[in-house]
Amino acid sequence: MPKYAGGSEAFREFIAANLHYPEDALESGVEGTVIIEYDVHDNGLVQHPRILKGIGHGCDEEAMRLVAMLRFEKVKNRGLRVKMTTKTTIHFKLPAGVRISYSVSGKDEPAKKSDPDPDKPAPVTYEYTITIGQSPQDQ
Repeated sequence: MPKYAGGSEAFREFIAANLHYPEDALESGVEGTVIIEYDVHDNGLVQHPRILKGIGHGCDEEAMRLVAMLRFEKVKNRGLRVKMTTKTTIHFKLPAGVRISYSVSGKDEPAKKSDPDPDKPAPVTYEYTITIGQSPQDQ
């Protein structure tokens, strides 16, 4: 079976070193896992990558780019050329410096009384906006 030069630890290091978080995913605050399947031919080259589970926002394309860069050791089994189909999971996690901040503001509107019970408090409604990006302290 074709193996990645250096083993699974080197494989993880390669992915970590070459993964570029897509700008669209950063702006949208998207995290998740992409599962990609591909063929490894006897010469060690990756061909026919396909997304089995994607998360969009450029992450699927980045996973395809990473897998296309992989090079495995050349292999023959009993003199025959070998082709292997395998899957890889690539995790997209927002960098530690990216924070999601939000603020809460209420509106002072009189509540409509549909219940005749005057002792019952009026319901309170809150609206909020979530903005993804730098907080004011980071700017």
